Amino acid sequence: MNMRAVKTGVLILALVLTSACASKFKRYDGPEVTRVIVLKGERRMYLMHGDQVLKSYRIDLGFAPEGDKKFEGDGRTPEGEYIIDRRNPESRFYLSLGISYPNEEDIAEARALGRDPGGDIFIHGGPRPFDPRRPDWTWGCISVSDREMRDIYAMVRIGTPISIYP
Repeated sequence: MNMRAVKTGVLILALVLTSACASKFKRYDGPEVTRVIVLKGERRMYLMHGDQVLKSYRIDLGFAPEGDKKFEGDGRTPEGEYIIDRRNPESRFYLSLGISYPNEEDIAEARALGRDPGGDIFIHGGPRPFDPRRPDWTWGCISVSDREMRDIYAMVRIGTPISIYP
């Protein structure tokens, strides 16, 4: 084997190892995200700083996207005012940010129906290999691509208000 082939091989190996070790965690030093707005009908999510849009994303929702979440297992994404209340770096869906669903109103509404409101609603990365490959595939969460979730995870802090509209 000639020296040029060896150098080329070493360079390719170094590039592969460097990309494999790249962290899914990014740093963000821009303007604070003061609110997240989700427009379910438009399948859009906006990261806001005051009334300025910092980023906009196309989203997927629960598999039954019309209407407000009423109870666990209904496949709907909740509507209303919530906060980002937790971060999950070990999510089954790459990275995720928890939404404070259910609130008191959601709990009362589900109880009136004799049901459990459920929980574990997140903004998270894309589908796993065995998840459906169609729009609105989640069980009620908001999904973006893994690459987009890396940015969102870096930008949005715990305590950030999120408004989810029909």
